[in-house]
Amino acid sequence: MSIVTYNNRSIANISAIPGAAKSLTHIKTLTASSSATLSFVDGSDDVVLDSTYPIYLFKYINCHPATDNVEFSFQGNAAGGSGYNETVTSTMFYAYHQEDDGGTGLSYSTSGDQAQGTSFIKLGMSIGNANDESVSGELFLFNPSSTTFVKHFIARTNYAHPSNISEEDNKAGYFNTTSAIDEIQFKMSSGNIDAGTIKLYGIKDS
Repeated sequence: MSIVTYNNRSIANISAIPGAAKSLTHIKTLTASSSATLSFVDGSDDVVLDSTYPIYLFKYINCHPATDNVEFSFQGNAAGGSGYNETVTSTMFYAYHQEDDGGTGLSYSTSGDQAQGTSFIKLGMSIGNANDESVSGELFLFNPSSTTFVKHFIARTNYAHPSNISEEDNKAGYFNTTSAIDEIQFKMSSGNIDAGTIKLYGIKDS
């Protein structure tokens, strides 16, 4: 049993760490500075993206675009491949709420999905570049080293829309290949990633 005592509203002693926390291992953090792309390549610059973990988690934090009203997206390369143009089938829906409470919505996004496409996979659709606007979220990639199954992914993203809207985009799909995926790249649809960080974690078997 874990024993926790409190002192001045802070945790003074923890005798055990919850299992979920122990299973998450930080691998690599990339920091954008007027960067065209941010790429995680297995075996390069201390990046691990192989059979070491069955699940990988990317957290993108306050990624600020240099250009207004752009998309934030990602793609992968199969082992030995190049070009970040793997075949993808995906689905997307979104919810939004205006700052002035003037409108809300929940809808499927036909412009955000792909059916056996090779384009970059949209995580956020219309991100503003005002000083206080950015995009944040998380992307799970499941068993990318498998040479038997397609490679599933699930993402949840929130961002500040140029029209003073909070929008949440929910994305899921798969790389339709039985080759291992060992490279993932993030970018904006136009212009650089002006600032922000993307963190890669490995999640161990339970």
